[in-house]
Amino acid sequence: MKTEAKIFLFAVCLGFAGLLGGAEKRYEPNWSSLDTRAIPGWYDEAKFGIFIHWGVYSVPAWGKRHTYAEWYWFHLNRPFSATSRHHDKTYGKDFKYEQFAPRFQAENFQPEQWAELFRNSGAKYVVLTSKHHEGYCLYPTQYSPGWNSMEVGAHRDLLGDLSKAVRAQGLKMGYYYSLYEWYNPLYRSDVNKYVDTHMLPQIKELVTNYQPALIFADGEWDHPSGVWRSAEFLAWLYNDSAVKDEVVVDDRWGMETRGRHGDYYTSEYGKTTAGKKVKMDRKWEENQGIGWSFGYNANEPDQDYKTAEQLIKMLVEIVSKGGNLLLDVGPTADGRIPQIMQDRLLAMGEWLGVNGEAIYGTSPWRVSEEGNVRYTQKGNAVYAIALSWPGKELSLIAPVAGEDTAVSMLGYKENLKFRSEPGKLIIETPKVSLDQFPAKYAYVFKLSKVK
Repeated sequence: MKTEAKIFLFAVCLGFAGLLGGAEKRYEPNWSSLDTRAIPGWYDEAKFGIFIHWGVYSVPAWGKRHTYAEWYWFHLNRPFSATSRHHDKTYGKDFKYEQFAPRFQAENFQPEQWAELFRNSGAKYVVLTSKHHEGYCLYPTQYSPGWNSMEVGAHRDLLGDLSKAVRAQGLKMGYYYSLYEWYNPLYRSDVNKYVDTHMLPQIKELVTNYQPALIFADGEWDHPSGVWRSAEFLAWLYNDSAVKDEVVVDDRWGMETRGRHGDYYTSEYGKTTAGKKVKMDRKWEENQGIGWSFGYNANEPDQDYKTAEQLIKMLVEIVSKGGNLLLDVGPTADGRIPQIMQDRLLAMGEWLGVNGEAIYGTSPWRVSEEGNVRYTQKGNAVYAIALSWPGKELSLIAPVAGEDTAVSMLGYKENLKFRSEPGKLIIETPKVSLDQFPAKYAYVFKLSKVK
């Protein structure tokens, strides 16, 4: 066969492969194209992840109550702020924020223990701050010399060590990355040069070296996505990066993108940045701390932390509406997760160990809530999750029983008796003490083959 004929035949075969779906889709660097990408399935199935805010701000670990302690440097530069007054009194007026970095030693950091805790909490993915707005990186990077954990502070690749431990536990690993940096001189003088020579190559370096399953961008609000070259980066991420088939990204890529673009939408303490509730017409995720702050705040008393009951009910509420919960812990500068945070996570894990069937891999039902009950569904089962013990009977309006319907309760071995009355499905609850149930706070009734 002549060379020309071989080339022609090869081209024809490629054409047929494309027609049959063999050619991979390529995404263009614009939102119209990027928004057609289907979100990888693992993310929707996971439902629950752990957020970690850790950095130089973990050294002073202070903020006014009900504020974000990780914004310490920003508030320090506001004259007469509570932070600046605290700082002057505690460290002196001449003590610069950068002097905290050598104190960020992480000497008690044991990534395997962290990862085991996260697995025991029932979380399926972890998102660590690779770089917050202060610009300090938790990994070695050529783009932040002298301002990363390998060169100053811990002298350790904190991000790399945790990533290895998390993946060993079978969890997905993702990274938060702040597009802007408060006091980077280049950002303040020439944002375009900052993006071209610092931000864009650095986030590509992060992806290439550490291969995240998720990227939580932030700090985008000063400029539109065109300035950040976000669409260009995401086209590279979706088309050519090593994680193109797995990676999931949020909606924080420019001042105009939240709630409009990205694989999923974000809300923070129940609100978007515009102070409105998140739209639920696309996959979404709520992120918040166990307390008020994301970074560890030594100024937060125990009463500012949510109880295990509040956290479990929040997870149920979010999942019933089609969302994920990304729950934050703020470690101390020496690398410990405060005990109150550990206790809360373990309580969630205990509940999910019994009731995870009603959470993981589920989708919203045709009715998401009814009084004190929240619904999820999976396969031919609908899960009615009662946010308090219903008493002797649980009366439901939305589900309609059929001839093959069966009712059970997760954590209880025997099927439950039920009856249908006009407009109601009434379930007889187990006649045992609540202390005998392996999980508390919310109770899951599994309804098989209902309409």
